[in-house]
This record gives sequence, structure tokens and C-alpha cells, in this order.
Amino acid sequence: MAVAPQAVAQAAARLLAASHEGRPVAPVRDLLGERDIDAAYAVQQELTRRRLAAGAVVVGRKIGLTSPAVQRQLGVDQPDFGVLFADMDVSAEAEVPSERLLQPKAEAEIAFVLGEDLADGALEAARVRAAVEYAVAALEIVDSRVADWDIRLTDTIADNASSGLYVLGDRRLGLDAFEPREVTMRMHADGEQVSEGAGSACLGDPLHALAWLARTARSYGDPLRAGQVVLSGALGPMVPAPPGTRIHAEIGPLGTVAAAFSEKFEKRDA
Repeated sequence: MAVAPQAVAQAAARLLAASHEGRPVAPVRDLLGERDIDAAYAVQQELTRRRLAAGAVVVGRKIGLTSPAVQRQLGVDQPDFGVLFADMDVSAEAEVPSERLLQPKAEAEIAFVLGEDLADGALEAARVRAAVEYAVAALEIVDSRVADWDIRLTDTIADNASSGLYVLGDRRLGLDAFEPREVTMRMHADGEQVSEGAGSACLGDPLHALAWLARTARSYGDPLRAGQVVLSGALGPMVPAPPGTRIHAEIGPLGTVAAAFSEKFEKRDA
């Protein structure tokens, strides 16, 4: 049975309240069910529409749930995607603003920047690879508007794939210089190694994840475009990143990417 538009609107309103009030809310699967992917993306699209109406700018996408380790952590069995907005990129900030986050966790991954659209024709492996202008190391700061990260697939999709903020590294490499599936990743929090993995942990190859996204985004009527950033998915388990945490990760030839989280949450308006 298709989910009623009223349920989609109610789910969007619940997640929007979490963002506005700074307090996580109950899961939305009571409204959407646990497997209705189209309904969950309808919620995501409604929240995106509202952000665009308020002046936000889309700069790319994120792919979630590509690592078996992360899938096990969250109890799901397939990828999802969300939208990246310009104000989510905190690469140039001295500190990650903890006050903008509710329940942050960090994961290390490869980000691709596209030099061509992936909108028309066959989106086979060679076409997708050729569309990549360069890659950089990235930290995705995932977050959830759902209390205690009590999420299933529809919860995270509706919640913009549990997106938060992101940080990009400085070293840019074309795909003629390295193979994404062959990289190794080590991530440290406050000097202690807390996560490790490899490019092959991301759907077997981060480029496979990019191809999946290209096809899926087009199927929902909003294909990938030149200039967009794609966070391709975690290379290992995500870890909590409370205020004051310092994270850095090394991702093979892409080098190091780091983030320092501000020490305290600022008080939100009631």
C-alpha cells in the first residue's frame, strides 16, 4: 500500500521540528513503514524543496550505507543518498561548529568532484569514471535528527541520509593517479586510532558507489551535474564526535584530512 501524502507531510514536519528546535525526535517509520523507499525519498525531497525555497544551494550528494560495517551498525542492507548543500561544507572553518549538530559521528571517505554531467545515455563504469575531474580525502560528519540513532532505512533516507556537515582535504588527484578501490584508510580521534578500512569496503569500489548514485539520482529526476561533489561512502566504521573531539584520517595517496570540533554546544534559542 502506498503511503498517503499526509504521512509524508507529517514525517517531514517531524524532522523539520528536530532541526529547528535542536532536539532529536522519534523515528518516522511509524508513518512511512520500514521499506517504502519511495515514500522516504518523497520526505527528503520535500525537506530539500523547503531548504531551496529558503535560499539554500545544492552542491552535490552523499552516498550512505555503502560499508558493510556501517550497515551492520545501523541495521540496514542497502545504500541510500542525500543532498549536499553549500553550507554543509566546513572545510575552510577553523573548527567544526558543534552547535549545528545533534548527535554527530565522523567517517572517512573519498569525495569525487565531477567534471561532466551524468544525466543522459548509458551510465556504465567507463562513462562514470571519465566524468570524475578529481578526488579528495573527506570527513563526513553524519548526524541524525532521530533520537538515539534509532533508525531503519526509511528513517535515514527521509532524514537526508543522516547528513550533517563535511570537510574536504587539500590534495586533489585524478583517477589516472590512483585506484579508489585500492586505498587504505586509518582514522584517529584525539590521537587514538578508532577506525580503519579500505576502498574495497565501499560497495567493492567507491566508483561502483558513484555509478549506483548516478543511476539512482537520475531515476528520481535529479541527475548528477558537473561541478558537484559526491561523498562516496564510508571506508570503515563511523565513530562518535562530541564537542572537543579532534579527528584526522589518512586515505592512501589522497593524504590527510582533519577536523577539530568546537568545545561546547552554544545554547539554542528556545
